[in-house]
Amino acid sequence: MTSAIETGYTTDDERWGAIVARDRAADGIFVYGVRTTGIYCRPWCPSRQPRRANVALFANGAAAEAAGFRACKRCTPQQSTAEEPHAAAVVRACRQIEEAEQEPSLRELAAAAGLSQFHFQRLFKAMIGVTPKQYAIGRRQRRLRELLHADTSVTDALLDAGFESSGGAYAHGPELLGMTPGAYRRGAPGATISAAVAQCSLGWVLVAATERGVCAIEFGDEPQALWQRLHARFPQALISAGDDTFALLLDQVLALVETPRAALEVPLDIRGTAFQRQVWEALRGLHAGETVSYGQLAARIGKPSATRAVAQACGANTLAVAIPCHRVVRGDGELGGYRWGTERKRALLAREAEA
Repeated sequence: MTSAIETGYTTDDERWGAIVARDRAADGIFVYGVRTTGIYCRPWCPSRQPRRANVALFANGAAAEAAGFRACKRCTPQQSTAEEPHAAAVVRACRQIEEAEQEPSLRELAAAAGLSQFHFQRLFKAMIGVTPKQYAIGRRQRRLRELLHADTSVTDALLDAGFESSGGAYAHGPELLGMTPGAYRRGAPGATISAAVAQCSLGWVLVAATERGVCAIEFGDEPQALWQRLHARFPQALISAGDDTFALLLDQVLALVETPRAALEVPLDIRGTAFQRQVWEALRGLHAGETVSYGQLAARIGKPSATRAVAQACGANTLAVAIPCHRVVRGDGELGGYRWGTERKRALLAREAEA
């Protein structure tokens, strides 16, 4: 059976986060009992979430039964799961992908785990949240961005990031970077970005969009700094005021700032690593007025020990309110950091609480 140290869930906070997230990756690591019902369950049990004060944590069903709890009939925690012995294999596969010079195939990864390709891929996605292929693409994307920002030729960057040829990287360029690698290196020459800065109750807000969708929503204290930040991010792009369609999009964003419970029904041009996208997608699943800690968010994506990385992903978000990183607070209930200032974070949360 996989140890808690190998997969996380070593603290009570991490285990409670797994219960809140109904995290199947924690299956086999521990069970929890509910004092008010006398029943013990698996971490992912679909039953109604108990109050934390009523929860007792146990290493396994035998310990829970020794304490007087009986097994839940919905998640049957007294029965072993065939997935438990293979959790460590998934962790090793992630390490293998990270350390490999060339992306290992699904067949190689499955063989190393001693599983069929179908079974291995299902387990990998259940634990990590993405397929092995998507995980590898995210690793290459992160490496490629780092190299393109460094003093490295585009060709060398592509090869060092793990692409067998520049053609393969250019074919996947829009998926990886939002543009070709060469365009990314040169600051997106020829790309057209519609943008505007407007006043709102939280100061100034900049909204920018490519043909793929909204690529930036940023708060600031004065317009010039917001424009400078956008030009620094896309130094060679053609930035214009946009048309009537963009004006409507700007109005939608402003409405979302003032009424955070509203929905932003526009496409987003989200650019980030596979891990960042996973965190941001989890953030988009939070309801207005709902807050989670960084640890709980890490548990929701199946990586309870990645609290620091989750916080970094929140800080890298450039789509304020559309990707609501303001809904993530510290474990002790304090606000914690926010890219655009804690007062704006406090104001957004207050508006959601009042609505």
